[in-house]
Amino acid sequence: MSVAPGMTVALQDRFFRDLPEMAVRWQAETAPDVRLLVLNEPLAGRLGFDAAWLRGPDGLRFLAGNLVPAGATPVAQAYAGHQFGGYVPRLGDGRALLLGEVLDDQGRVRDIHLKGSGPTPFARGGDGLAAVGPMLREYLVSEAMHALGVPTTRSLAVVATGRQVQRDALLPGAVLARVASSHLRVGSFQYAAANNQDLLRRLADHAIARHHPGAAEAERPYLALFEAVTAVQASLVAKWMLIGFVHGVMNTDNMTISGETIDYGPCAFMEAYDPDTVFSSIDFWGRYAYGNQPVIAGWNLARFAEALLPLLSDDLEDAVALAEGSFAVFQDRYDAVWSSGMRAKLGLSPDLDARAVASLVDELLALLAESHVDYTSFFRHLARAAKGDAEPARGMFINLAGFDDWLSRWRALDPDAALMDRTNPVYIPRNHLVEEALTAATAGDLDPLERLLDAVTNPYHERPGFERYARPAPDDFGAYQTFCGT
Repeated sequence: MSVAPGMTVALQDRFFRDLPEMAVRWQAETAPDVRLLVLNEPLAGRLGFDAAWLRGPDGLRFLAGNLVPAGATPVAQAYAGHQFGGYVPRLGDGRALLLGEVLDDQGRVRDIHLKGSGPTPFARGGDGLAAVGPMLREYLVSEAMHALGVPTTRSLAVVATGRQVQRDALLPGAVLARVASSHLRVGSFQYAAANNQDLLRRLADHAIARHHPGAAEAERPYLALFEAVTAVQASLVAKWMLIGFVHGVMNTDNMTISGETIDYGPCAFMEAYDPDTVFSSIDFWGRYAYGNQPVIAGWNLARFAEALLPLLSDDLEDAVALAEGSFAVFQDRYDAVWSSGMRAKLGLSPDLDARAVASLVDELLALLAESHVDYTSFFRHLARAAKGDAEPARGMFINLAGFDDWLSRWRALDPDAALMDRTNPVYIPRNHLVEEALTAATAGDLDPLERLLDAVTNPYHERPGFERYARPAPDDFGAYQTFCGT
């Protein structure tokens, strides 16, 4: 490891300084032949990085973790977590490093974090590496989520390492440079709570200062922290549900305190509407199915509450009662974000009766499920129905009588087609296109990835020449499975 010359961005180490018990100083493995695959130049500029420097030899070594700025302290973070419901007391960054924090152009603290940079003391026997395909998947989907207005970690760059990675076959290796408002997770609190109360308190204070400063002014700051995290997570999951996103691995170590989506391993977008949709190859029981995501988010937040109990009250029964009383925030916020989002997707006025709209939505979702209708395409076609052309939407249904009845009642509410077009994307990272792009990139051809990125990072505006990016997968694509990439 060497120190970065010519770099003007200062990396801070506030996480390591505040919580040294939750970090292990470490360094990335040396990458033998670093090559840039994709660079997010607009994001680089907002973080204060010179894109030309990042593209140069020193910048590429920085993106691989092999050139560290003076004063930076790369660390692997410790955390625990429930994985598919089973508690693991010591997980941590097995193949990742927090290089440090920077201030963006709005003065907000942002983590610079590497994924695939080699094994750490938390690797648990893994090689600590990552392949090109999974790292480009995270880049592609996280940037699509950002364009769709969903809180998310961002992707700064992916670099090839020149090293082969053994999975089912030998694959080219890569490192992702990820950006987040922090990497604090529910699992971070579980780890601290299992150690000692002083560490738990300092972690909670760190989280309040960084993400939810209003909680510091509350009568019960740690209860206010719980309520704030519960609210942002409820909002986040409602936004996933509105766009048909399936996270696939909603373990407590993958739930952020900031309310950002994190970890794009076995994620995918639902095409035919079905609440039981599962993509992850290891989710045998459908724990993290599309329709289960709100319930699992609530389960994870209950684990967060358990970790916080010693800070809520010295009396356990009182602490539990406080947490249970505050949990109502989840359903209230989820319902508010879901209902307002669905109104926008249907082009309906916020002044309409809430129960009538909810009934209309429930009927629609039942019709979509019955006919296996493509979720994303339907809402764009429905906007055309609001303009007078109902045939593209009608043609998606088997139960035409049922849909026509629904359509007539919806049209009577005078839907706003322009609002629908602003709300419903034309382009999402469709699974067959993602696989096509990642297969080509693994073989050295980045053109399909760049074309798909162009579509999904400008998702609401239909463009000539991009028709295939708006279409569902062909019939011969078959059932889709995703993998975590480790």
